[in-house]
Amino acid sequence: MTVATTRRALLCAVGALIIGTSAVFAQDKIKLRLSSVNTETDSRAIGLIEKFGPGVAGFAEFEPHWNGALFKQGTELEAIARGNLEMSIGSAQELSSFFPEFTILTAGYVHQSAEHQVAVFNDPIMDPLKAKVEAELGVKLLTVMYLGKRQINLKGDKEIKTPADMAGIKLRMPGSDAWQFLGGALGASPVPVAFPELYTALQTGAVDGQDNPLPTVIDSKFFEVTNQIVMTSHLVDLNYLTISKAVWDGLSADQQAAVQAAADAAAEHARQLQLQKETEAVAFLTEKGLKVYEPDVAAFREAVQAAYLASDYAKDWPAGMLDRINELAK
Repeated sequence: MTVATTRRALLCAVGALIIGTSAVFAQDKIKLRLSSVNTETDSRAIGLIEKFGPGVAGFAEFEPHWNGALFKQGTELEAIARGNLEMSIGSAQELSSFFPEFTILTAGYVHQSAEHQVAVFNDPIMDPLKAKVEAELGVKLLTVMYLGKRQINLKGDKEIKTPADMAGIKLRMPGSDAWQFLGGALGASPVPVAFPELYTALQTGAVDGQDNPLPTVIDSKFFEVTNQIVMTSHLVDLNYLTISKAVWDGLSADQQAAVQAAADAAAEHARQLQLQKETEAVAFLTEKGLKVYEPDVAAFREAVQAAYLASDYAKDWPAGMLDRINELAK
């Protein structure tokens, strides 16, 4: 048994004990606290507030906490595993720190669209990964949420055409190894910065740029402290809406069905909002004075995919999964 496996098992056992004990003293309504670094105006937040909360209101009190106010970015899954939190919006990158198989879902240019993400999540190819997260971490993946196509957002006037042009650029990426690897694959020098600290890091020059979907650039006002958008579309990014497996197992079958339906409705609502925001974002950012342009995307795709296939990450990818993901994109 590896150290990582032991750690996951211990977290899961402790979480189940805490939540199981607290359930004895539970009031009529279950409290579902969600912790996320998103702002409350983010599409995912809007979807959850407008669809998930009302969808479970008959038996649960949905209590979201935004801007990392309850738990810091990257600590939410462990908080659920320990029984200190009920729900979160987690990433494949975070899950890959526990389960290396998830790195296939973090690789650049693998997912092709929002619809492709849903098809992959609902395909039987995902069942072993979902089951492993439940069994070893005590976290259930409810649904997939569309974050958007990530673009490179930079300070300065240097024009970026190929990954070689990214050399020496301090590109903020989230702190996990999977995120840092992607930053390097893009040709940059990746720098870990927590999302709530990113605006200041850009403003002060601690980093030269960041990567996020365009609606996030607008929502978090990064356009105020940057000059250009390089439309690499290097990652069709996703999040997973997660819930404690112990909490899930404590629900009745009808309650479970309601939670699942509410989660799917929230994800779809957020997905449509985000797609609309992406459509409108280029015009908004151009109006704000940012230069928005497309580099040699083929050169970026070739470099990024080559980096992943040559890395140790690819050794952990489940056999046949990449082929199946590609089939689902057709």
